[in-house]
Amino acid sequence: MNWRRVARLVKKEFVQLRRDPRLLRIVLLAPMFQLFVFGYAVTTDVRHVATAVQDDDHTRASRAIIEEFAACGYFDLDYHPTRPAEVNELLDEGKAQLVLRIPRGFAKDLARGRTARVQVILDGSDSMTAGIVAGYVSGVIRAYGQQVAVERIARAGLGAPRPPGVEQRLRVWYNPELKSVNFMVPAVMCTILLLVTMLLTSLAIVKEREIGTLEMLVVTPISARELMLGKTIPFVLIGFLDVLLVLGVGVGWFHVRLAGSVWMLFAAAMLFLTASLGLGLFISTVSRTQQQAMMTSFFIMTPSMILSGFMFPIENMPRVVQWITYAIPLRYFISIVREIFLKGNGPEVWWPQALALAGFGVGILTLSALRFSKRLG
Repeated sequence: MNWRRVARLVKKEFVQLRRDPRLLRIVLLAPMFQLFVFGYAVTTDVRHVATAVQDDDHTRASRAIIEEFAACGYFDLDYHPTRPAEVNELLDEGKAQLVLRIPRGFAKDLARGRTARVQVILDGSDSMTAGIVAGYVSGVIRAYGQQVAVERIARAGLGAPRPPGVEQRLRVWYNPELKSVNFMVPAVMCTILLLVTMLLTSLAIVKEREIGTLEMLVVTPISARELMLGKTIPFVLIGFLDVLLVLGVGVGWFHVRLAGSVWMLFAAAMLFLTASLGLGLFISTVSRTQQQAMMTSFFIMTPSMILSGFMFPIENMPRVVQWITYAIPLRYFISIVREIFLKGNGPEVWWPQALALAGFGVGILTLSALRFSKRLG
């Protein structure tokens, strides 16, 4: 192994990268663009629910429950239909996500101690949003019902003590404000690292083959191992640069707190780079053109994002699909990074994921290196 020749190859790769504006945009601009898109646009937080209120009772009690909805901060009471046809129109045109209808006799039922009913109509086109909104609605109505019960007992009993109950004292660990950005940004860093390193590795080697310079390198005294190292080391450095960029923007701009060790984060990234660079090398051995390499990279990238737990919990997937996720290295890396970011856990907690990631990386890198050497031969 001649490290001087490897260093010359690494230098050549950086010179080529500097001269290629398209690759520079992929390395520097694409990660930042993806981070801002996912940080701001992809969120599970539901705010400003467009709400229509049809109050057929027009009493103090009906106005009180409407005020509860307005005060909680999740609902925008923008529409006040008076007829069922108006309600249908608001839902059909997508102007309202929620309709709250208070029927006549609502106050009388409360006064007589009967169960007072409120009709809630939800737009279920987006099932995830509808489920979250339904939880908000249930919480507001439950709180209002408890308040009415306490007031009635206090009036009827002339100062009777409050009925016994259960008081909830909620404390949220790891993400106290329940901000989805704290959950998304670490995962975005993982997907960016996969996309950039895998895509650049495959494109760089296939490009050499397309323009005919790979054959020129083969006839030099450079061995296959030196050539592979010279092609992959630059992208390891680029991967760490992207980790630093995303980490800086995530902590500085989005105020995502890194609870764990930066060094543990880089150690986990090194394990993942072994797998992503191995995938890039493998793609380069099965692709003849840059277009083929790019399409193959995105063919791997799409299921990796969907099945890795990036946005959707793996536990909610069908059992067969859960088995498939074990073959996706991004699954393990996202799990490790979220443990480090959100919980501050060390290797004593996430070592099984690290071991699986290392095994996958060594396996795919060895297979790719053998195919790469064979293609050169």
